[in-house]
Amino acid sequence: MLRALACCLALSVAAVTADDKKPVEPFNGNDLTGWKLKDEKKSKWKAASLALELDAKNPTQFADLTGNTNTVLVPGQLVNTKGGGCDIFTEEKFGDLHLELEFMVPKGSNSGIYLMGEYEVQVLDSFGKADDKLTQGDLGALYSAAKPPKNAAKKPGEWQKFVIDFRAPKFENGKKVANAKFVKVVLNGVLLHENVEMKAHTPGGLTGKEAATGPLMFQGDHGPVAFRDIKIVAK
Repeated sequence: MLRALACCLALSVAAVTADDKKPVEPFNGNDLTGWKLKDEKKSKWKAASLALELDAKNPTQFADLTGNTNTVLVPGQLVNTKGGGCDIFTEEKFGDLHLELEFMVPKGSNSGIYLMGEYEVQVLDSFGKADDKLTQGDLGALYSAAKPPKNAAKKPGEWQKFVIDFRAPKFENGKKVANAKFVKVVLNGVLLHENVEMKAHTPGGLTGKEAATGPLMFQGDHGPVAFRDIKIVAK
């Protein structure tokens, strides 16, 4: 009886330890420390603490709130202020992980979240598009692998949330023995994908090569986009 109780306690402690890993928060909310840019000269990324809203005259862009004394200070946001910039990625590399983040896009804007810098979850203003018209270019698609089965997009200018469980590709003696896999992708509380294998990396990735670990990358060469509350738990 005592042996069985000890065994149960040991299993409970192990379970708590495994599920209680502290999240990594790669964005400190104040500056770009811990991040690298594909092209510093083209970069339009910055840390912003003013509440974001769309430009009333041009909703395809964020409003310029510089100097507006009425704006509200908020926890830091990682913002690509205009299109035509460059991609940004973490210095830290990850393998299997659980990712949660919030994002905002202006009207018609286009970006992407690249797990390991190579496997893209599409970010796009897809608000209002019919489910049967969705493609691999729409919000929540696994680019080059799977379109979203339903449209869970909010209006441009609203904060939205991704929750992603991801398994990195596995290698033995330099040879890939298991593909990367999106175990689960949830957008705004709606399950979009389960157990989707990525047979190859997504075009437009950081290196164009698969590896055991890689950074988190955000696409910044297409349109304006903002991210906040980025949390990563390694598995």
